[in-house]
Amino acid sequence: MQKIGLGGSCHWCTEAIFRSLKGVGSVEQGWIASDGENTAPSEAVIVHFDPAEINLETLISIHLHTHSCTAEHAMRSKYRSAVYTFNEEQAKVGKQAIKNLQADFEQPIITIVLPFQTFKLNEEHYLDYYYKDPSKPFCQNIVSPKLKDLLSRFRNQVDEAKQAHLQNL
Repeated sequence: MQKIGLGGSCHWCTEAIFRSLKGVGSVEQGWIASDGENTAPSEAVIVHFDPAEINLETLISIHLHTHSCTAEHAMRSKYRSAVYTFNEEQAKVGKQAIKNLQADFEQPIITIVLPFQTFKLNEEHYLDYYYKDPSKPFCQNIVSPKLKDLLSRFRNQVDEAKQAHLQNL
């Protein structure tokens, strides 16, 4: 298993998206901080994945297509659009993937590649937020539309065990 950090949206949304994928063993939800200019923690997840089942480029593509990767907004410090890497090879792949994916978007991608520094896990009652109770209003109004988009764009990457649930969205 490898791991990558991803941030840009509410970590409840990001957690649900990546928990729904083939090749993802687990997702840790919380706050990630980096080095340099971006030291403040931001909502994010750490995705533990099997690169034989899903590669880093695909994970980054899913990440960019399931959050506002081109939008600057007032909450950007809390929801930094980033790929947090654990080694130089991941940083290289991340930067190239973002460059390659720019053609999919009309506006410039603002997602940045940063070295992972620290992680703080969210409180237990917030973990697995969506899948514990998808009937909550936040889940229905915010998370479910993102999962619908995931299913329409990346159907082949969605875990079959999760597809039945997603089909009903």
